[in-house]
Amino acid sequence: MEQLSIVVPCYNEEEAIPIFYRETLKAVEPLKDELEVEFCFVDDGSRDGTLKSIKKLCEMDERVHFVSFSRNFGKEAGLYAGLQAASGDYVATMDVDLQDPPRLLPEMYRIIKDSVGKEDYDCVATRRVTRKGEPPIRSFFARLFYKMINRMSDTEIVDGARDYRFMSRKMVDAILQDQEYNRFTKGIYSWVGFRTKWLEFENVERSVGETKWSFWKLFLYSIDGILAYSTMPLSIASVLGIGFCGVSFIGMLVVILRALIFGDPVAGWPSLVTIIVFLGGIQLLCLGIIGLYIAKTYLETKRRPIYIVRERR
Repeated sequence: MEQLSIVVPCYNEEEAIPIFYRETLKAVEPLKDELEVEFCFVDDGSRDGTLKSIKKLCEMDERVHFVSFSRNFGKEAGLYAGLQAASGDYVATMDVDLQDPPRLLPEMYRIIKDSVGKEDYDCVATRRVTRKGEPPIRSFFARLFYKMINRMSDTEIVDGARDYRFMSRKMVDAILQDQEYNRFTKGIYSWVGFRTKWLEFENVERSVGETKWSFWKLFLYSIDGILAYSTMPLSIASVLGIGFCGVSFIGMLVVILRALIFGDPVAGWPSLVTIIVFLGGIQLLCLGIIGLYIAKTYLETKRRPIYIVRERR
């Protein structure tokens, strides 16, 4: 019998874990004659009773396993660790807050199985078609991010894409070959290729608790995504530099000709200071873009582990 591994990164989700476990078992019940199920929870250095909740499930059900980090390494590290720990023929990655509906799992499995010899899908991915319950400002910037990164990068990232995926072992093994330290999993899914079927669903509210993703964290995460899959910001910095060099050269010619023809020296230090400050800001912006790429390169060359395990079962 084939096996399904369900990978679940967790950070301070003590209350959500038992609810997720019960709901997911109900959802996969129709597949009990075709699939064995294992749960791979990843405790990302939680500060509450998340690990205790997972251990309780381990005592109740031998199909439950976990990896616990020595500190908080982030969701990307959690996903990578979960994929490494998963041993199933199929692997599903899900959020524990039930915003990724477990009821879709049987349908995802059927799509892959029924596509054998036809479309041959290796992945069924999900995307939200609504953002009900999200602050409007967050929804606006989320859509803006997807538009920007798809224009800047050759790697397509679908608007509203979730980390909720049902993948074949072949695709999981390909993802694990990518061992970069600065991980952006949404981009990695697309970069490794494989045929993917998209399932759409409406946004679902969290079962309990509050999101751990603040607007600032999402902003930094979006920058990581752009830097990981596009060098367009470097091109923009170069174009800005060339453009302002041309403008300054033209301005210099205008000043010289004006003085020679009309004998009118240039006056007005406020305008001069404003221009200098503006150009200085552009220079700092370009240096900042270059610095971000250098910083990412620096972190990669250190070859630090993506995560450190404190305990596993």
